Amino acid sequence: PYFGWACNHSKNASALLFIASYISVWDIMAYGEFAKIYDELINEDINYNEMVDFILKVCNENNIKFNDYLDIACGTGNITVRLAKHFKDIYGVDLSEDMLREAFDKLKSERIKGKIICQDMTELSLNRKFDLITSVLDSTNYITDIEELKKYFKGVYDHLKDDGIFIFDINSYYKLSEILGNNIYTYSEEEVFYTWENVFEEDLLSMFLTFFVKKGDLYEKIEEEHIERAYKESEIEEILQELNLNIINKFDGYLNNNVQANSERIVYIVKKK
Repeated sequence: PYFGWACNHSKNASALLFIASYISVWDIMAYGEFAKIYDELINEDINYNEMVDFILKVCNENNIKFNDYLDIACGTGNITVRLAKHFKDIYGVDLSEDMLREAFDKLKSERIKGKIICQDMTELSLNRKFDLITSVLDSTNYITDIEELKKYFKGVYDHLKDDGIFIFDINSYYKLSEILGNNIYTYSEEEVFYTWENVFEEDLLSMFLTFFVKKGDLYEKIEEEHIERAYKESEIEEILQELNLNIINKFDGYLNNNVQANSERIVYIVKKK
């Protein structure tokens, strides 16, 4: 077998990048149908190779050993499978079994050995430490409770080697409040159509989505609601410092650009103090 598989359900939730306009999800839906069309929706807007090149560059600049790698909220494994080729031991964690099955197939097709773990990202329990931990594409924003956020970062700390590195990103406060907030979007292709209506209130972005997925000559309707929290940089950074996680750099997206007031995605590079 190419994988170890384990499942530890602790919450009816999941963190993953969701639709073509860069949503990730802590969710209560069954992802069976959605996992199948996930990549079709997302690949149009996400440059995974650019992200991986950036991450590898950061690893090399910080003399990271390419032994143990953990991808938190790995979803269908788009980042996992690309980075796995550079590491000896690979773990992917997500709470959606359907998404993990897609990740399983990708790793298997590339003949990459690894472990797929069905587990809550705020309650990590893997009994090992890693040289690199990633949690990309705003999965962190789907933790809407501060105490849960602290548990998530504490779990990262406990699983990070002393000389390891943690790379994660968030949708910026500006993006959630000014760009996505209180707006309506649509997406239309032959196989799927959706409408996406947002309401931003008290630092929370509520997203109401209606999908029509083609099945034969008919379309199946799927309705969902998702919530993402807008964190100010100061909130994230204060918690990281409190938990002895040192920010060694932060960027505007997966480029070597400084964070600006209108940055939409903020990437953090973190190590233990």
